[in-house]
Amino acid sequence: MENLFTAVFQKTDKWWIAFVEELPGANAQGETIDEARENLKEAVELILESNRELSEREFAGKDVIREELKIAV
Repeated sequence: MENLFTAVFQKTDKWWIAFVEELPGANAQGETIDEARENLKEAVELILESNRELSEREFAGKDVIREELKIAV
């Protein structure tokens, strides 16, 4: 599955600060923009993986329907 998000990068004195507009909590930093970009990708992957695991645990054994949701913005 491939998702598209909007990454925002800001240069400070020594660091690049990064976040994803559509995903609260997805923040990262790096000494270079490339490092910040890679750290942000990892943060997003970890957040999505963690949220899926939490949902699976919470609804384990319960009668739920899971389906893909496509949204065009």
